[in-house]
Amino acid sequence: MQFRHSTLKHLVLVFAALSAGAAQAQETPPPPQVSVAKPVVRDVVDDDDFIGRFQPSEQVSIRSRVGGYLQSVNFKDGQLVKQGDELFEIDQRPFITAYNEATAQLAVARSTLTYAQSEFDRVNTLVKSGSQTVSTLDDRRRELQSAQANLQGSEASVERAQLDLTYSKITAPLSGRINRHLISVGNLVQADQTELTTIVALDPIDFYFDIDERRLLNYAETARKNGNVLQEGGGGLKVSVRLGDRDQTKFAGTLNFAENTIDQATGTLRVRARFANPDFVLQPGLFGRVEIEGSNSYTAILIPDEAISADQNERVVYVLNRDNTVTTKSVRPGPKLYGYRVIRSGLTGDEQIVVKGAVRVRPGSKVTPVTVELPRENPNDVPETAQQAASEAGAGQ
Repeated sequence: MQFRHSTLKHLVLVFAALSAGAAQAQETPPPPQVSVAKPVVRDVVDDDDFIGRFQPSEQVSIRSRVGGYLQSVNFKDGQLVKQGDELFEIDQRPFITAYNEATAQLAVARSTLTYAQSEFDRVNTLVKSGSQTVSTLDDRRRELQSAQANLQGSEASVERAQLDLTYSKITAPLSGRINRHLISVGNLVQADQTELTTIVALDPIDFYFDIDERRLLNYAETARKNGNVLQEGGGGLKVSVRLGDRDQTKFAGTLNFAENTIDQATGTLRVRARFANPDFVLQPGLFGRVEIEGSNSYTAILIPDEAISADQNERVVYVLNRDNTVTTKSVRPGPKLYGYRVIRSGLTGDEQIVVKGAVRVRPGSKVTPVTVELPRENPNDVPETAQQAASEAGAGQ
């Protein structure tokens, strides 16, 4: 019995020793491996981003100036048309008849005037010789003046009939892309009421977006320095627009208009940029992200977004110390440039910061650093969405 008790005690001691060793092994894991690098320091210019929508630089609703039955549609739905192209034709027969009648009445008026003129001249000669009375001459004068007025009215009727005949052929008032025809051949077209189709001008094309008061003042000051006025031609500020969050293609344009009143409900001002669109890639109604140079050139500290962590309501980065421990530094992020995040404050640019593996470290813990060098532009960057940009801007304030 004593032997069994001694053996059991020995086993308990061995098990306790093994458990202590395992616990000690668990308490001292090897330091995690992380990638560290110095921030990118370079001269940059801030770009302000806005969301907006494309609209045609010109748009017209096609209506007929005369009424009648539609005889022909002379275009394909959705095609590009040029100014002056014939689009529709109203049945011309009533207008041709009206023109012929007006022309005949004009011929009668001219004949009547010729006769009245000869009668007036004849009576005027007889009055001078005493063969006719002055009252007869007055009658002939009234007849001549009436014939002259009738001639003017007949000429106006001919011009009106010719104009109506011309209006029976409806042409494109501007160049652009035409919509589908909204009324078919054989239907009655009411003058100035029935909409036949629409045309939008695509080259150039306009982009409308709203800016806040602070940026409005910045742009207005930049325009004044360039000798321009923001409301007069947009100050000539250069802009670029990108379609979609993942589309890297940018289109260059110029700010060319700003409204004259700030919206009191939103505190924003609507502005317009104009873009050349010779290939018609940009279409009315498309959303886009426009970028405007929002600052002068300055030296900025840039780091990858994955190097920034959240600590309650602030943003922090992990900085490597000489003894391979890490500490946190609060930073104020700014806009995203060259694929990196601008750091407004919190870093000097000489630190070694954790750029990969930040989720595996804690303040004061040791790490196994692997030094890497950040390129001047981040090739792995994916453009941020508008919500991400707004979130980062709010966190940096």
